[in-house]
Amino acid sequence: MADQITFDVEGMTCASCALRIERVLGKQDGVERAAVNFAGQEARLQVAPGVDLDALTAAVERLGYSATVVDEDDQRESIVERYSAETRYQARMALLAALFTLPAFALTMFGPSDRWVAAVVWALVTPVEFVFGWQFHRIAAKRLRTFDATMDTLVSMGTLSAYAYSVWAFFAERPVFFETAAWIVTFILLGRFFEARAKGRASRAIAGLLELGAKHATVLRDGIETPLPIDQVVPGDHMVVRPGEKVPTDGVILEGESSFDESMLTGESVPTGKGPGDGVFGATINQQGRVIVEATRVGRDTALAQIVHMVEEAQATKAPIQHLADRVAGVFVPVVLLIAAGTLVVWLALGNDISDAMRAAVAVMIIACPCALGLATPTAIMVGGARGAELGVLFKDAEVFERTRTIDTIVFDKTGTLTRGAMTLTDVEADDPRRAVQLAASVEAAAEHPVARAVVLGAEERDIPLLPVEGFRAVPGLGAVGTVDGHAVAVGREALMAEQGFTAAERFLAATRRMEQAGHTAFLIGWDGEIRGAAAVADTLRDSAPEAVRALRDRGIEVAMITGDNRRTADAIAAQVGIESVTAGVMPGGKADAVAAIQGEGRAVAFVGDGVNDAPALTRADLGMAVGSGTDIAIEAGDLVLMSGDPALADTALQLAGATFRTIRQNLFWAFAYNTAAIPLAAAGVLDPMIAAAAMAMSSVSVVTNSLRLRRFARR
Repeated sequence: MADQITFDVEGMTCASCALRIERVLGKQDGVERAAVNFAGQEARLQVAPGVDLDALTAAVERLGYSATVVDEDDQRESIVERYSAETRYQARMALLAALFTLPAFALTMFGPSDRWVAAVVWALVTPVEFVFGWQFHRIAAKRLRTFDATMDTLVSMGTLSAYAYSVWAFFAERPVFFETAAWIVTFILLGRFFEARAKGRASRAIAGLLELGAKHATVLRDGIETPLPIDQVVPGDHMVVRPGEKVPTDGVILEGESSFDESMLTGESVPTGKGPGDGVFGATINQQGRVIVEATRVGRDTALAQIVHMVEEAQATKAPIQHLADRVAGVFVPVVLLIAAGTLVVWLALGNDISDAMRAAVAVMIIACPCALGLATPTAIMVGGARGAELGVLFKDAEVFERTRTIDTIVFDKTGTLTRGAMTLTDVEADDPRRAVQLAASVEAAAEHPVARAVVLGAEERDIPLLPVEGFRAVPGLGAVGTVDGHAVAVGREALMAEQGFTAAERFLAATRRMEQAGHTAFLIGWDGEIRGAAAVADTLRDSAPEAVRALRDRGIEVAMITGDNRRTADAIAAQVGIESVTAGVMPGGKADAVAAIQGEGRAVAFVGDGVNDAPALTRADLGMAVGSGTDIAIEAGDLVLMSGDPALADTALQLAGATFRTIRQNLFWAFAYNTAAIPLAAAGVLDPMIAAAAMAMSSVSVVTNSLRLRRFARR
């Protein structure tokens, strides 16, 4: 089984840097997959066990970058902290560069045309070029040693060309443009400042999720309430949580009852009432009574940490549309250098002055920036994924954002999605109802189905003791059998009774039909070869289900329902929510076949489910939406996770994914359009190098700023 390794990568300045590192790492022995995130400044690798990590870091360092393996047990500097430091550094460099550039520009524009003025301008520009702009030359030199070219190469060559030409022109007593080199450096430094600040804002959303967690806990040690930092809490500790306090970490309530605000995990604004035996999650807020909670999961094992990890995983992947940008970025810089050289040659060949030819060539090198291409996809995914987590939707990878745009049909499993999945035993018809419930509940106590849990709960509510069961066997889609108190007991559908050879009883068959017509889930109870009772459980419809279905249909999405329940019950539920297409009585393995049948009609299908038996359908669908309150198997099988059972989240997920993908396309369009239009203008001499530098710097900022609009996305 492959291991996942994360590296912090320093020195990347554009998309071509990330692509080059990704290609080199992908070719190393033992590396199965490599993904480098320019916006996140990291690399994530799937590697074979025992791979030589030193060899991987050495491969990155040979390219002129630095890579550090991230140890999950160590405190890692957050991406927000890194961008904050980068923002402060670039702000300082830009400010100092401007302090020298502005007087140089003023002297050039308004000073006398004397050689001493040119000498002073030369003196002012030199520290701008070789001190404040040294980062460009340093990185360009590193790339040159490996025969690579990046955005820094363009900036370095462009400004050095302008500077070197001006030195020659000074001694040749020709016009100089030292100030152009200084303005280019200053504008690009300013652009890097805005870019770092914008990327820091984009990454702050996911950091905000981590900050939601409690920083301290009150733990009972020898009966004494002891305040402790959260990292000192261990599983088994008993924590005291008072009204208004955050639950320090995941656990189970031992004493007390209260309601908890879980909106930061599920997006659900309605508080959830809980008591002894119920699970609670770290960072949720206790709203009423004092409770004592036993810690069960701490640190990176908590639900909040898993959510953050899932969002980070999605941010580290690439949408298919990004591969086009990667291919362009991979050849972009060398092509630009050739265009710049060609521009210089053509201008000179046409008899233009060398000064004008140099200006045009420098403008070409400066205006062409692959940074915007590299930022177009990851920044949108970074912001969109984090916003989704805030709303209760977790996207597992970047491909999901692109895949959702084709969805035209959404299929809901009934129980736990359209309904609450919290069934209660409502009807019992038998000659001896108490005995029927006792035998049925004793068998169902070994099962995991929501109906089984409802039967057991019904026995507890009626103070009926359970008996030991032997030879328990669940019959998928039909029910369960076992031996209780010496009696062979079967609980389930009529088909199960026939399979077990139980004698039919019309009285109880008619009772199940009446119960089903009322929208309940009915079943038979038999023992010793004879059907002796009928019972039903009822599940309440989620309040938001009708509105969620209506919203989806209003947007032109076909809505269907698949359930293992009987036709009468399924039709009753479907009528309440406004669903016309219903597939009922489906065996667990048949849900995937039902999804495939809809796909066979040429439709792109999203499936929403929460149970173990929904996993095949979640995998088979074009888009699997797993309900976070369901099973781990279903969550693993889904492409995205709806943290609460609210069916309206399915519509939210589709809308947010669509908005994110539209943002990616907008970013890529403007990045491509910018370079397509700007390079010819620069080559034609229309763009002054100073204007080109400002425009290039702002192109990356505009892409990140456009992505930040997703932070304002709201559920509709």
